[in-house]
This record gives sequence, structure tokens and C-alpha cells, in this order.
Amino acid sequence: MQDISGIPKAGQQLINSYGDGGFRVSGIKHEGSVLVFPGKTVSWPVMSIDQLSVQSLGGVTSVDIDVEILLVGCGGDMAFIDDDIRVSLKEHGVVIEAMDTGAAVRTYNVLLLEGRRVAAALIAV
Repeated sequence: MQDISGIPKAGQQLINSYGDGGFRVSGIKHEGSVLVFPGKTVSWPVMSIDQLSVQSLGGVTSVDIDVEILLVGCGGDMAFIDDDIRVSLKEHGVVIEAMDTGAAVRTYNVLLLEGRRVAAALIAV
């Protein structure tokens, strides 16, 4: 696992490490892909970028989540996000950015520590 450092505010979900098919978020190990929000981390059944859809990202636009930026960790390589997904999220006020999973983890932590309303959809590597 690759370690990431930083000091979050109480209750914030900082990603401590990633790799070996999972993530360590706020000290808790998660196997497989995850959706990480500032206040919670949930398992995400997407195992490859080909499985990404509006439906798989439904949790990002739920009424109890206040997100302005969604980072998608596409696995080992960056991939393009379909326009229908971008448009759907934009209608909810969410901008989506795709990058490899390692870059998404690092970017999420930086934006979180800056106080931005960020979430990450991370495919395990």
C-alpha cells in the first residue's frame, strides 16, 4: 500500500493509503472499490471503468450529500468519462474529473484539507 499523509478535521474521511486491491480510509481498511465522501466511506461495486454509469454514481447526487467535485479514480490509467454521466452530474451541480486512482487519492486529500466539497469514486488497484 502507498501511504498518504495529512491531518483531517474530526470526522473527515482522509485516505491514508491505497493499493493491494483496497484502501485505508481514516484508519479503516476497505477491500475493493469505494466511494469516499467528507463524512463517510462506502463500498462501491464498480471494478473497472467500463462499469461506471449514472446509476453507479447515484449516491453522489443524493439529497444528504453536498458535493461540488467528484474525482473518479479510474484504476491504473486515466480514462474518459461519457458525456451522459458528465451532464447528469452537472445537473446536480457536481463537476466530475477523471484520473488514475493514485492521482485521485492524492487530489481528494488535498481538496478535503482545503475545505472543498469533494468526493471520490475510487476503483481499487
